[in-house]
Formats: sequence, structure tokens, C-alpha cells
Amino acid sequence: MKFESSFTSLSNFECPQWFKDAKFGIWSHWGPTSVPMYGDWYARGMYIQGHPQNLYHTRHYGHPSKFGFKDICQLWKAENFDPEGLMELYYKAGARYFVGQAMHHDHFFNYPSRYNKFNSTNMGPMKDICGLWRDAAKKYNLPFGLSEHLMASFAWFSVNKGCDSKGMHAGVPYDGNDPMYKDYYHENIEHYTPDGDVIGWYTKNEKHRAYYVNVIKEIIDLYQPELLYVDGVVPFGDKGETNEAEFKEGLETAAYLYNSSIRLHGQNRAIYQQKDQRPEIYNIGILDVEKTQLGGVHDKPWQVCTCIGGWFYDVKEKYKEPAQIIEMLVDIVSKNGCLLLNIPQLPDGTIDDEATFLLNELAKWNLCCSEGIYKTTPWRVYSEGSNRASTDEFTETPVAWDETDFRFTQKGDELYAFIMKPPENGTVVIRSLLPGEVVRSIRLLGGGELEFSQAFGVLTVKLPDKLPTNYVNCMAIKINK
Repeated sequence: MKFESSFTSLSNFECPQWFKDAKFGIWSHWGPTSVPMYGDWYARGMYIQGHPQNLYHTRHYGHPSKFGFKDICQLWKAENFDPEGLMELYYKAGARYFVGQAMHHDHFFNYPSRYNKFNSTNMGPMKDICGLWRDAAKKYNLPFGLSEHLMASFAWFSVNKGCDSKGMHAGVPYDGNDPMYKDYYHENIEHYTPDGDVIGWYTKNEKHRAYYVNVIKEIIDLYQPELLYVDGVVPFGDKGETNEAEFKEGLETAAYLYNSSIRLHGQNRAIYQQKDQRPEIYNIGILDVEKTQLGGVHDKPWQVCTCIGGWFYDVKEKYKEPAQIIEMLVDIVSKNGCLLLNIPQLPDGTIDDEATFLLNELAKWNLCCSEGIYKTTPWRVYSEGSNRASTDEFTETPVAWDETDFRFTQKGDELYAFIMKPPENGTVVIRSLLPGEVVRSIRLLGGGELEFSQAFGVLTVKLPDKLPTNYVNCMAIKINK
């Protein structure tokens, strides 16, 4: 089978089994933006007068007319980057796929590109970051993916064409106006506004669209990723767009990804991910939702992408607790989803002690409870109890679970019941079984067999005084079918 560059053809996509089974991936959202350790979108904020990142940049590095983001790129060295050591941590923490970042909106590439000299083998680290990640993932037999954030770069990066409106540098052009760097900073003056707002997030600029297609095909040819994450909707359409011609470049690169995989494997093992929630759009691949959730079981596998703190390393950012990450994973998997979790790296390539602690806690939980995660499918109902994760965009408030809350998965003749909060009296009551679903045995993952009784579908289970994990515990319930 060969895919054509159309929604009709690409809607024949079928999710590879590896993604259905994997459930949990880790993402390295990393590049020169990590250098200031001052958060995401630094390459924009530093060019907006009065923005906290602009104040930090001017006071720490100098005015952006003299020291721009091109100079930040030179400071990124990744001198202590140990991809194999990190991949070992990620695998033990439960990751069963891995995603590296090919480039962010800052237009710096993490691989040797023939289209952009601002790349990690030509300056800064002097390393093929993507290639090193791929090789480390291969050592642990993890499917390898890449994220691209190039689509929005053209409009997003237009702030570098500005200047201060007041103060000692008023009217002095930022370094993005230097014609020597027009290829890196984009010739994007049509998107510039003095207030820093973006005009046309998905550009109509034909030159950039053609460049985008060449670059995405380049990373597919170089790395044969089994997952391509697009940071937005299918390029270069927009949410609500209905004209297929506006999605031409995205459809072309999605078809190229799938056909390359077919040539390599004899069948398609690759996944194209994007964020448009219309079925006629996401059916060409896998739906990704950012920092939120879907409200129930989705008919097809899907993904939540989020981070333990900020997307890039940020000294100001608070991390999620291990309990919240585990609860999110369980809730997402019960709804037929996968969790892709970013672990922010310092500019030298290491992760900090807090991130290491979190990963080690995930590893302990994984040893105990992962049987109820990997290779599972949703049960007849995904949940019991009234508490739900928020479905508001970019909202990840921890859920106030109570002892009536459960999340379910299944595998073979076993139902896995995740106890979102253990009852104070040590007795679990599950009411979702039908009278004909007769329980044969129950064991606690990481523990032993449990005493239980069942009447008219209501299942009562006595838990031990000490549970195997301080986080979400899981019971494997064997049912006669």
C-alpha cells in the first residue's frame, strides 16, 4: 500500500501495535533555549521589551541588539550529555517509547542539516543530538520519535525584527534585522507587530512552506522516526480550516513518513501526531492533546503530552509530584491513551536531582504495577467514582481523589482495578461489575492474594494493612467469561 497526500488516502492509517502497547513515553524537549534556564519561549520573550525574559536577558547577557539568540546558540555546549545513561533511567521509569526534539520554534536544529547551518553539529554542542538519542533508544529497543516545531517558527520568531520603544536603546534594531542572519532569523517582517503579537500563526509564506517540507523530509530520511510529533495542527491549516489545499504540506510529509516506513519495514510502523480534534483530521494519525485530557474513552489510541515542570529548563518552575504523574498515567491509559512526559534537561545535558528522584519513584511504581498498564485495553467502563481530571485546555490541577474512585484496564481474562485513593478502613468496594461477571480470584500487584466477596455484582475486597506502593495500587481481578 502507498499513501497519497490527501485526507482520503491517509485516513487508511492504522495505529501500529507498538503504540497501543507502549502507554508511556519520555520526551527530551531540549535545545539552546535551555541555556538561560529561564523557561520556554525565551527566544521570543527576550525580544519583547519589558517581558521578564527580556529584562533577564538584557541584564545577564546584554541588549538584544548586541547579543541575540544567535549568540545564545553558541553558548549551548551539551558537554555532559549522556544519552545512554539517561535512557537507562527513562526505561526503568517505565518509558516504552522515546521522543527527541529535532528543532524548536527558535529555528536551531539538533542534527546535521543541509538546509540550516544553525545546527548542533555545526556550532554549540558539535554533536548530532538526534542521532545520539536514536542510538540510545535502539539500545533499549524503544521506538524512536522526533518532534518538530518548525511550522510556527516563521511567524513566532518575527519579534527579532523589532527594537525598544523607549529607554537608552530606543529605536536600536534588534539583531534579527541584520541581513547577515536573515536565513536563521527568517525573512518574516510581514508577521512583525510592535506589541509582539503574532500575525498569522500558520504563515501563508510559500517560501517557508516549501522549506518546511524539505526539512521534514530530511529528518525522516536521516532518522526514520517511528513517531513524528507536530507542534500544532496539520501544517499549514488552522483549527476550523476545511480547505484541504491549506493542509498540503502536512499531508505531503505525513504520506512521506508512512511510505518511508513501509519501504523500510514492509508495513507502516510510523505515527503522525497533531492536535486538531476533528475526527476527519486526526484520523490520518494519532491525536495529541497538550497539558490536558479527554473526558472519556477515545475510540482510537491518543496521547497526552506534558512536562514535569516547564517545557524547557526553568529555575522558577515547580515540578509535579510523582503521585500526580502516576495518577495521570493511570487515568489516561484507562481511556485508551498514552502519556508522553517531558523531562527538562540543563544546558549541559544532565537532569537535576528533583527530576532524578521523580524518575526513581516512577521506577519503583513501575516494578509493582506496570502489569496493569502495558499491553492493556480499556474495559467496559473506564472509571468508577465521581472525580475526573480536567478537560480544560492547559489545565492539570491535581485531582482530589476519594476512596470511591477507580480506574480500570483489562488484559485477557484479568481486569485491573487501580485504587486512586485507599480506603481508611482497608475495605475496597467496587460496584461496576455485572451480576454475570463472576470473580474467580484477586491479587494485589506487588502483593499477594486478597480475600473478597461478591453479591449481585458488588465486589468487596479486604486490603492488607500495608500496601505495596505509596502511590496508586492495583488489583488484578480474574473474571469468568
